[in-house]
Amino acid sequence: EVKPWTSREATSAKAAPGRLVVVGGGVVATEMATAWQALGSRVTLLVRGKGLLSRMEPFAGELVAEALTEAGVDVRTGTSVEAVTRENGTVVVVTDGGDRIEADEILFATGRTPRTDDIGLEAVGLEPGSWLEVDDSLRVTGSEWLYAVGDVNHRALLTHQGKYQARIAGAAIAARASGVPLLESDPWGAHAATADHAAVPQVVFTDPEAAAVGLSLAEAEQAGHRVRAVDVEFSSVAGAGLYAEGYRGRARMVVDVEREILLGVTFVGPGVGELIHSASIAVAGQVPVSRLWHAVPSYPTISEVWLRLLESYRDN
Repeated sequence: EVKPWTSREATSAKAAPGRLVVVGGGVVATEMATAWQALGSRVTLLVRGKGLLSRMEPFAGELVAEALTEAGVDVRTGTSVEAVTRENGTVVVVTDGGDRIEADEILFATGRTPRTDDIGLEAVGLEPGSWLEVDDSLRVTGSEWLYAVGDVNHRALLTHQGKYQARIAGAAIAARASGVPLLESDPWGAHAATADHAAVPQVVFTDPEAAAVGLSLAEAEQAGHRVRAVDVEFSSVAGAGLYAEGYRGRARMVVDVEREILLGVTFVGPGVGELIHSASIAVAGQVPVSRLWHAVPSYPTISEVWLRLLESYRDN
């Protein structure tokens, strides 16, 4: 009855609502809050947790929340929705703190479930409505012929990872059809979706952007790695000042101190989405820090942040 928006409605609406409530603190919630506030809506962002973008480094969510607030978004953390109604066209939201918020539309960006309930999974011994567990060739566990790529396998719910998985699955299916053993026909490792584990890149298109690949510091420590985090402010990079006056942002690399390789990299700042592929190469390729020192960034570009990160690691 409330007719809430999902990401589909939020990205296809023809006009900006005067007042928009966004429920959630993840990627879709922050991106849509950024977009609709810029298009003229008065946005209230209701976040159940303590901050935004909880799967990234804490400073990413902090910088994005600060920017959203400066742009005029009413960011409320530690807030849950108790009830939602639509009265005479107006959405009325009641929070767990007893606040009453009125809006023209409400967007729920709190996750999705797989649409596998009506495609006949029971015919092959799988549970309808479930995520599909797959191996690294994207073949569904327990099946000889069924493959699943994209969000439905719950490995990495990102468009570019789904496209990557499709390339892997296509190569694996073609190899099996040809009768050639996978290892013999696979000189590039093209039949195994290894990037779904250790080197998943993501860009959050907020203002500033947040981009990350690999493990955060907390994830690396929880996995038992001996690590060290190195942080650098983009204000130390000449190219950032040329990109935008008053450029603000931060970079972090997480280094495995035993192997001297990068486990993860995070950038927050305007345009940093274009930096993340270099970090993906470093993480996926397990490039030693000593070799990264000889990957010289051009002056004066924002990519000189790599030099500042490596200098900080060396000098401290």
